[in-house]
Amino acid sequence: MAYQTTRRLNFGDCDPSGIAYFPSYLNILVGVFEEFFEVIGFPWSTLVDVSKLGVPTVTLNLTFKHPGRHGDLMDFSLKVRRIGKTSVDLWHEVRCGGTLLWTAEQRLVLTSLETHTATPWPNDMRAALETYLETHDAHDPAA
Repeated sequence: MAYQTTRRLNFGDCDPSGIAYFPSYLNILVGVFEEFFEVIGFPWSTLVDVSKLGVPTVTLNLTFKHPGRHGDLMDFSLKVRRIGKTSVDLWHEVRCGGTLLWTAEQRLVLTSLETHTATPWPNDMRAALETYLETHDAHDPAA
């Protein structure tokens, strides 16, 4: 199952010609997966302030297919591709009116904000992530 949300490409997200400025995509993407964590029951404010956990990106591969333009409504689709012991692989597709604008492969790692080291997913977080797992054979406890 995919998590889906929509974001508008605003004036400040674009270069002077009205085409999306690619670093803006990254800022928007962070907002999307922050919202995803809130939807699955783990808002970042609680993760960071209470649980002292973070989910930094350790790899990110973007592929641009079509330019986004000022005013576009971008439809984001986020899928969990794999859950490891401490990491999760996400797949993002971003479309406007059915046209694929860009894709992203992303790996997040759960870390302790006190020790700054990777930490295993708590059972409740793992279970919440599993509801968005693309295939049920995508577990990789060694990762």
